[in-house]
Amino acid sequence: MRKSLLFLLFSLSFSHAVAQTDSLASIVDEVVWVVGDEAILKSDIEVTRIQASMEGVRWSGDPDCTIPEQIAVQKLFLHQAAIDSVDKDVTENDIAAEIEGRIEYMIEQIGSREKLEEYKKQSLSEIRQSMHDDLRDQLLIQQMKKKLVENITVTPAEVRRFFKDMPEDSVPYVPTAVEVQIITQTPKIAIEEINRVKEELREYTDRINKGETSFSTLARLYSEDPGSRRSGGEMDYVGRTILDPAFAAVAFNLTDPTKVSKIVESEFGFHIIQLIDKRGDKIKVRHILRKPIVGDSAVNASLARLDTIAADVRAGVVPQQIQPFFDKKDFTFEDAVSLYSDDKDTKSNHGLMANKAENGQLKSSRFEMQELPAEVARAVDTLQVGQVSAPFSMINARGKTVCAIVKLKNRIPGHKANVTEDFQRLKDVVLEKRRADFLHDWVVNKIKSTYVRLNDQYNDCEFEYEGWKR
Repeated sequence: MRKSLLFLLFSLSFSHAVAQTDSLASIVDEVVWVVGDEAILKSDIEVTRIQASMEGVRWSGDPDCTIPEQIAVQKLFLHQAAIDSVDKDVTENDIAAEIEGRIEYMIEQIGSREKLEEYKKQSLSEIRQSMHDDLRDQLLIQQMKKKLVENITVTPAEVRRFFKDMPEDSVPYVPTAVEVQIITQTPKIAIEEINRVKEELREYTDRINKGETSFSTLARLYSEDPGSRRSGGEMDYVGRTILDPAFAAVAFNLTDPTKVSKIVESEFGFHIIQLIDKRGDKIKVRHILRKPIVGDSAVNASLARLDTIAADVRAGVVPQQIQPFFDKKDFTFEDAVSLYSDDKDTKSNHGLMANKAENGQLKSSRFEMQELPAEVARAVDTLQVGQVSAPFSMINARGKTVCAIVKLKNRIPGHKANVTEDFQRLKDVVLEKRRADFLHDWVVNKIKSTYVRLNDQYNDCEFEYEGWKR
C-alpha cells in the first residue's frame, strides 16, 4: 500500500462528510470479521474504501481483502495496548496536539476555517471532538509498536553483512545532502508590546481570582501553546529538567491549586501558571502562554545587522568595533557565530546545524533539503560551498521570530549508499527492516492466539498475514 491504513483512518480524510454520503447510507450493515471481542462492520470497510478513493490511494492487493485485514491488524495492536496499559503513555495533551496539527493541515488544504466548517457541516469544536477517539487509537497503536520493537538493535557487522549480500540494483540511493552553519539574531521586542501582553495576563488572573471564569476556559480561548490549549492549558506530569528553567522555577514553587502564579517569562513567551497536582519529583500544571508580536522595525533592524555581519565575513574584514579585542587578521563565519549568534543550539558548535531524530537524538550534521526549515533551504539552494546567504527571517522551533544568515559548509552529491560514507543511513535501513520483520511475526503469532472469525466471502483472499482462515 502506498499509504498505511492509519493514514486513511486518522488523517485529513474528511470521515464525517464521507459517512454522510448516499453510497454509505445505503449499506445494509453487518459484521464481516470478528477479532477477539472486536467486530469489523461492512460499513467500516466501506468508509475506508471511499476515503482511499478520495485520496488516490492504490492498494497493493485486492481492496476487498486488504482493507478488512488491515483494520483487523490495528485491532490486534489496540487489544495489546490495553493489556500493556500503553494508554498511560498517551495523554490528552498528545491527542490535542495531534488534532491541532491535522486541523491546521485541513485548513491549509481547503483554504480557510470557514470553508472547512462548511464542508464538514460542523463547527471547529465539533470537528475536534469527532477526531478525538480515532486519533487516540492511532497514538496508542504507535506507542504499542514502539514498545514492541524498543529493544531491537543491529550491530555494525550485521549492517555490513546485509549490504554485502544486497543486489546492486537494490542498494538505496542517497539524495544530495548539505551541511549548514547558521547565525541567528532575535529581534528586540518593544517594551510597549511586552507591557501589552503582561497586562492581558494580569487581566486573566484578575478574572480568575474574582470567579468570573476558570483558568481552563481562558486557556482554551487565549493561550498560544498549541500543545495544551485545547485541554484547557493542561500539561501532563513532567520533571523539572523537561521544562524551561524559568517556567520550572515558578511552577515547582506553587503549593495552592486555587492560586495563579506571577507572570513568568520563558524562551517561548510569557505565562501564568496554575498548579494541578504534584507527584514525587513531577508536577502537573496548566498554563496560558502569550507571545509578544515582533514589530517590522525590529525585524528590519536585525536583518540590517546581519547584512553587515555577512558582508564582513565575505570580505574577511574584522569589524571596527571589535578590532581592539580581536587578535586575528581574518574574520570568519565561525568568528561571527561566537560573537553574534543567539542560537544556543548551534553556537557552541561553530553554528553547525544538527539533524535530530523525533526523539531528539542526533542523527548527523547532514540534511536533505526537505529536512531543513523551508527558509533555510531556500537560502542554501543557490549557494556554492563556502558562500554566505543574504539575511532572512523565519519562525524557529520554539515559535519565535528570528533573523538569520547561513553558510553552506558542504554539499554531498547524491550517490549509491556505501557503508563507509553512509553507515548510519544503512544502519537505519537494516534496523527498520528488522523491526518490520519482528512486527510481522508478532501479528502472525497474535492471530494464532486470538479468536478470529470471518465471513465465507473472504475464503479465497490472499492475505499478507497467515492464520486468519481456519
